[in-house]
Amino acid sequence: MIALSLTEIETITGGTISGLAPEDQVPLISGSVVTDSREAEPGSLYVARIGESMDGHRFVGAARDNGAVAALTSRPVDDLPCVVVDDVQAAFVAISRAVIDRATDLTVIGITGSSGKTSTKDLLGTVLASAAPTIAPVGSYNSEVGVPLTVTRVTDETRFLVVEMGARGIGHIDYLTRIAPPRIGVVLNVGTAHVGEFGSREAIGRAKSELVQALPEDGVAVLNADDPVVRGMADVTSARVVLVGEAADATVRAEDVRVGPDGRATFRAVTPGGEAEVALRLVGRHHVGNALAVLAVALECGLALDDAAAAVAGAGVVSRWRMEVTERDDGVTVVNDAYNANPDSMRAALAALEVMGEGRRTWAVLGSMLELGDESDSDHAEVGEEAQRRSVDELVVVGETARPMADIAPVDGTRIRWVEDADAAEALLRAELAPPDVVLFKSSRDAGLRWLGDRLTTTDPTDDTTLEDTP
Repeated sequence: MIALSLTEIETITGGTISGLAPEDQVPLISGSVVTDSREAEPGSLYVARIGESMDGHRFVGAARDNGAVAALTSRPVDDLPCVVVDDVQAAFVAISRAVIDRATDLTVIGITGSSGKTSTKDLLGTVLASAAPTIAPVGSYNSEVGVPLTVTRVTDETRFLVVEMGARGIGHIDYLTRIAPPRIGVVLNVGTAHVGEFGSREAIGRAKSELVQALPEDGVAVLNADDPVVRGMADVTSARVVLVGEAADATVRAEDVRVGPDGRATFRAVTPGGEAEVALRLVGRHHVGNALAVLAVALECGLALDDAAAAVAGAGVVSRWRMEVTERDDGVTVVNDAYNANPDSMRAALAALEVMGEGRRTWAVLGSMLELGDESDSDHAEVGEEAQRRSVDELVVVGETARPMADIAPVDGTRIRWVEDADAAEALLRAELAPPDVVLFKSSRDAGLRWLGDRLTTTDPTDDTTLEDTP
């Protein structure tokens, strides 16, 4: 983080310093800002949040033991000097915004969309880092906590900050843009993820449009030309619009898209400044659109087309459980895409499975998609039908919420089985998987199939070395 003294943090937050004697040296926050005491390091500021079941004040001592030099709290504590505030979250946001305001040579890029945010954020972070110091969030740090955690990693040397922005309601993205005001905003798509919370796809579109509405007049809105709802956001932004996609009028366009037997796409990127061939390492045709958005941002940030295309082509998976492909020693291919799921991302993953499984037996191990509201049963059933259309040989449906995937009318060629939980699915797969099968795991994260995918990357059921979580 850009170094701040505890006195400066007191001023920024409107809080009061506690636990510091007059003769004591005022701590300088020169390390990371953390909300998990286990992640504290020398020079850290520990933010003592109070959640539904956990009070962060209990862990101030643990943060101190790991190197934290101060804490942000809502009451005085004995373990560390602290700044006591009325609202820890509001104070955390104020510190984050102060960091942004002190970064005088920083370009902030915001990314949102119903699916693909994390993969695109990872890809963009990798590409921009090839040109200049870049900060991008870890995993899916896209909330009111994750965004400040990302922002406070900015240093004086940082030139690009990539911020993933999620929303579970109207006003959420607007809130995040006030923490990290973007100059470039990317909207990937508007699907049905979280429709149970928003009420309609149109409401989701309004929420996502808050990103481009927050852009300044000299900013840039990168919009998916192939999504009508996203394309329409050009009408609600004062920023310059750059369309990306496969539409004929897209400013940054993909032509001659080919998908190889490994599920990886190759295409020709056509831009106002020239053309370049791009061969993706990421698995799935849906990454073509993500790559185009990244190329558009990279060009706006001053990268040459050839350099940007090469960086895009060389980038692999960064965050876990997003189309991770593992070739087991026995010849079985495991595709673990079970960090999150909605109808659109399910269809994309099944399309990739169909290509990768040409001439091989394919398994789709699918679990629940959450937050779909009244359409949950029909959306799950449609995914089951999509698996049949994609000629999946073995459809294994896991859990009660996902059961409608298994209750569809059977079609010759696809065997459908429902199992109660991930343990039952594992027993079935251990018994029946055989080389050169391809098996896809896809579900919302709470269904636990990501862990099952990890366990199935090895032929040894006693090997649990892949079970460690990452943020």
